[in-house]
Amino acid sequence: MTRIVRRRNSRSGHGEIQFAADRTSCSELRPVDGYQQHLSRGLRSGEEWPCDLGPELSRSFRALKIWFAIKEHGIRKLGQLVEQNCKQAQYLARRVAGEPELELLAPVRLNIVCFRVQAHELDEAALNRLNQELVADVQESGIAAPSTSRIHCRPAIRVNIANRRTLMGDLDILVDALLDAARALGALKTPTLRGE
Repeated sequence: MTRIVRRRNSRSGHGEIQFAADRTSCSELRPVDGYQQHLSRGLRSGEEWPCDLGPELSRSFRALKIWFAIKEHGIRKLGQLVEQNCKQAQYLARRVAGEPELELLAPVRLNIVCFRVQAHELDEAALNRLNQELVADVQESGIAAPSTSRIHCRPAIRVNIANRRTLMGDLDILVDALLDAARALGALKTPTLRGE
């Protein structure tokens, strides 16, 4: 028999720690936010995720990872890395704004950029499917790992820049890969070279 145990945090009275008696009940514990739902293709496909098999996403474990990072790198270095990622997000936003086939869907405040490929010949439903397919194509190619989100009820390509090894050139590669994939699907016209 499957049983889910929920315990309120005894110190703060906030939140719950949830445990499952077996793997079959783990899917009942996981919240299904837009960016956490399972899809048929890409990084969010498959039947079982490692994060579903334990309490690592519960409230009590969140600070431990941050504590280890602070002990290892120090506050100053972590601050520099956050600043670097925010600058990279601004760079990506400028790159998106400079591409006529791309549309920035939300202002970039920190390190997350939400945008989509804009193919004017497609209706809204087809455009939404196209952007979801493009994310799966880029994920499966191994070039990058963007996710999807919804901005004003429209699917968006969501890029969360949080890796200290990310380079500006990596963001150019991502944009080029998305545009190339859209052209390969026939959603965008192939650009002509100057002088042709």
